[in-house]
Amino acid sequence: MKIDRSFVADVTLDRRSAAVVRAVVDLAHAHDLHVVAEGIETAEQLESLRAMGCDMVQGFHLGRPMPLDALRRAASTGTA
Repeated sequence: MKIDRSFVADVTLDRRSAAVVRAVVDLAHAHDLHVVAEGIETAEQLESLRAMGCDMVQGFHLGRPMPLDALRRAASTGTA
């Protein structure tokens, strides 16, 4: 199950956003689904999502989009 960036953006600032994210994580796990949160842009967001049990994350905080060749080069040098 994927959590939209609109909820993740304010997860550390807005209790309602945090409640929605927590509920989605709990619901997904109750149905044996993995949870992916998109739009992670800060370490604080990442830490909050980890604390809530989010399984996977994606966003600019972790890496920028790049062409496949650049990704392969980065992976081969250990920088990806």
